[in-house]
Amino acid sequence: MTLTSAVGRSIPRLEAHAKVSGRAEYVHNMRVAGMLVAKVFRSTVAHGRIIAIDVVQARAIPGVVAVYTGEDIRKLIAEPYYGPAFHDQPILALDKVRHVGEPVAVVLATGAHVAEAAVQTIVAEYEELPAVYDEVEAMTSSAVVHEVLKPAGTFPDLKHLKDKRDTNIALDFHLRRGDVAKAFADADHVFEHTFRTQQVLHLPLEPFATLAVPGDATLTLHTTSQSPSFVRIEIARLFGWAENKVRVKVPYLGGGFGAKLYIKTEALAAVCAMLAQRPVKLALTMEEQFYMITKHATTLRIKSGVTNDGRVTARECEVWWNGGAYADIGPRVTQKSGFTAPGPYDIDNVHIDSYALYTNLPPAGALRGFGIPQLVWAYESHTDMIARELNIDPLEIRRKNLLREGRPQATGTLMKDAALDTVLERLATRMDWDNKKKPFDHGNGTQRRGRGIAIGFKASISPTTSMAIVNLNADGSCNLYSSTVDMGQGSDTAMAQMVSEVLGVAVEKITVVHPDTDVTPYDMATLGSRSTYHMGHAVKNAAEHARDKLFALAREVGLSAETTPIPDIFKKKYGMQAGNIVGVGSFIPPYTPPDAHGQTADATPFWMIGATGAEVEVDTETGEFTVTRLVNLVDVGRAINPAIVETQISGATIMQLGFTLSECMDFDAGQVTNASLADYKIPGIRDVPLSMENEAVDAEQKSGPFGAKGVGESGTFGVSPAIANAIDDAVGVRLTSLPLTAEAVYRALRSKSGDPLKDD
Repeated sequence: MTLTSAVGRSIPRLEAHAKVSGRAEYVHNMRVAGMLVAKVFRSTVAHGRIIAIDVVQARAIPGVVAVYTGEDIRKLIAEPYYGPAFHDQPILALDKVRHVGEPVAVVLATGAHVAEAAVQTIVAEYEELPAVYDEVEAMTSSAVVHEVLKPAGTFPDLKHLKDKRDTNIALDFHLRRGDVAKAFADADHVFEHTFRTQQVLHLPLEPFATLAVPGDATLTLHTTSQSPSFVRIEIARLFGWAENKVRVKVPYLGGGFGAKLYIKTEALAAVCAMLAQRPVKLALTMEEQFYMITKHATTLRIKSGVTNDGRVTARECEVWWNGGAYADIGPRVTQKSGFTAPGPYDIDNVHIDSYALYTNLPPAGALRGFGIPQLVWAYESHTDMIARELNIDPLEIRRKNLLREGRPQATGTLMKDAALDTVLERLATRMDWDNKKKPFDHGNGTQRRGRGIAIGFKASISPTTSMAIVNLNADGSCNLYSSTVDMGQGSDTAMAQMVSEVLGVAVEKITVVHPDTDVTPYDMATLGSRSTYHMGHAVKNAAEHARDKLFALAREVGLSAETTPIPDIFKKKYGMQAGNIVGVGSFIPPYTPPDAHGQTADATPFWMIGATGAEVEVDTETGEFTVTRLVNLVDVGRAINPAIVETQISGATIMQLGFTLSECMDFDAGQVTNASLADYKIPGIRDVPLSMENEAVDAEQKSGPFGAKGVGESGTFGVSPAIANAIDDAVGVRLTSLPLTAEAVYRALRSKSGDPLKDD
């Protein structure tokens, strides 16, 4: 066994050559004999009762093999509804439609163009119903998206909603700590503000795709999924099968960001394949992604009681999450992110109400940050507004209120290994914030400059399970079996480094087997920056199990595992190059469910920390502004692969930059009006600030594998409020809704001057 350390090294990604050479396998490239192509006919109304669906003309087109509606699926599955939190989403619309773009019928044809042409001939008739689009209005709207609620049974805190009728509230989470009313009464100042975020899209450059291949009462799914284990369980449940009748295989993913979690295209492809008894491929277009899953639009009202010197003594938060027509994982976002709404601050008196709402928009679910960027946008903008009102430096007010090691967060869970203060102080240093000899230059004339900071944190999803298998071969090479999905974040390489660290096997001699539920063991999902910590523990445990077996084998044959090459140990045992050693490992972190007041001693196994500093230039005549500098600091514990961590921080920051400055789904009566890359503007290289600095601070997650924890989301947290705070610092106008646009700045400047711009 070698002694060279693998953890902490910036080794090249294992899959790098396959990707740059074009050999990497993706579902979109797959073809099998006899394969049919599926195309979907979608609703054109936001809320309506289905009166009729005419598919006669579509079925008559040469090359069309079948056309199915929801009623055809009912012949195969009596209750064809799915969802991780609620069984609320039909595979194809049944009885009524709940958002524009909802699948209503599907065409199977021998080619994509034939299927597309057939879809154009389908005609549906609806009785339109009142619709609701705004999350706050949904609380009291007479337009009800779902007549009755059907919790899936997975989450205990949803069981009380079973059979509840005539409500759009899919979950209401409440947290109470201390005496908020008294603290507000005693406060020197009370500040209250409302913030909004827009609906945006994950938009991975590889759209959703599933190839379903039927067998003899079995089904194999090749799919673009971040959660193959969940897909197997849910498809088996729908068909009433044992899990081993469903096989789910996931090659490389061209991005996911939370979009490709749970069931997306898999259920429809599966039923089509079983009904037709032929392989069926369902691959969405870029436009169709806009109807599949989105990020929650939110409204957040935040109120704080503050002393004259800037100490926050009370905080009240009310958060409304726009979940769209189907719950997906929205209730978990509402709870798991909702309890962090007061921010990373030491506040004794806290009152939180967080609501998941159904509306007649496309469904919303997890998107890089799991609701945290929406919350940080609000509480870090609010923090700066308080600081400016009290004439306190924005950095100092954060220093005064920041949670420190060992202090309880709003849930009562103690902060452990959360380098909030280290991240904040490193940000101050990188921004040269405390330099009294050289104050920041705010410019003059019509070109003004400003700077802003923001810091946020996130709890990890818990409790969840991860399992791994390490197979040590007789020649000293190794196979790692894990259902963690590498979608560009470099998890294959990081996991291989962990195995290498334990076994002393060179990383190049380790093969990471891609998720295949017949081969790789269970993993809850690749989401929420949990893989490095959760699967990392499972991989480490499996490697240690294999190492212990290797040591035992060496002792059995009278050799030293520390000094004897691995192949020699096997040869001594078996007389030739033969045999193998299998190590297994699993991990479930501790977790204590919150009580009726949202209090728990163990809300999360680890905290993610991210902070951003921004500098901007603003033209006071036009409102045009440029982000000239972004400084991004994160606490990832110990970086398993520093180069991969660097790209993760960079990617997260640029993604959130798009959500901050340009990305917004535009709707007209529930219809997305900018469902294309031509109209929905994601950042290009020219949109990236000329100066962008990323740093993983020197920290350690003592409970993590090799001191590590996740990084994929931390770079998103502070981007939006840091830029808004910088704009305010530059020209003295406060924007409270995303995205931040030149028009919004211009309107605010006009209002500030006493000459507001009138709408047409």
